[in-house]
Amino acid sequence: MPYYDRGEIEDGALDGWHLEICWLRDPVEVLFAQIQGSARIRLEDGTILRVNYDSHNGWPYTPVGRVMIDRNLVPKDEMSMQRIRDWMQANPDAAKEVRRQNKSYVFFRITNLATEDEAVGGEGVPLVPGRSIAVDRSLHAYGTPFFIEGDLPIANDKAGTKFRRLVIAQDTGSAIVGPARADIYFGAGDEAARMAGRIKNPGDFVMLMPRELDPIEAGRDTPLPPERPSTFSLSIGSTMEDPTAEDAPGPEPKPAVATPKLAAPAAATKKPAAEVMRES
Repeated sequence: MPYYDRGEIEDGALDGWHLEICWLRDPVEVLFAQIQGSARIRLEDGTILRVNYDSHNGWPYTPVGRVMIDRNLVPKDEMSMQRIRDWMQANPDAAKEVRRQNKSYVFFRITNLATEDEAVGGEGVPLVPGRSIAVDRSLHAYGTPFFIEGDLPIANDKAGTKFRRLVIAQDTGSAIVGPARADIYFGAGDEAARMAGRIKNPGDFVMLMPRELDPIEAGRDTPLPPERPSTFSLSIGSTMEDPTAEDAPGPEPKPAVATPKLAAPAAATKKPAAEVMRES
């Protein structure tokens, strides 16, 4: 059931509920933390606070990058997370309205992870940089291995890095929808964020499964059922005529039945009343 949307929450729909974990200086950073699903926040006293995805408000996710492309705010071939960040910081008033087009709003929980620990995915295990992916949980199970092959802009903005790697489905996200969609986890830090923000490329996405679970492979050894007998068959040496043959003889005429003459009734045998009732 849809809850308050992003605009309503930013306008104070939850004020006074004491749900705030902390405050960030820049609302753009809040948006990116919600997109990533986890964050490391340095508080004023230097403490690192670790937060992870907990739930969302029930509204569908709308990519703000798509909104900006549709409005000709950023060219499609230049779109990246860094480009979104730069534009929003340069246009704070317009950015607020663009962000509200994504009505989805993510809520967090505080974790007990140490500063150096990797983020924990939806599977409940720490993610491995370059090996963990997020998938659509309505279609794929956690722990499923995949092989991803593509040319990705990992080193720089050009898709020149060959990515050929076995990865494991260990996380999910409301923006990851479809059977061949995945987000690769690159770790924490500014460099990892820049790498992740550049990648929006197509590639080969292959799900691996045990051979015995492949329905085509399993069907090779499945025995066929016995052949169904025909509706009518004659055994060898049978003298039975085939009733469907055109020259088959018709049924023999029934013999005439003579009407019996009435005979005088026999003398009734006297029986106990109970016995008569049973016979009748």
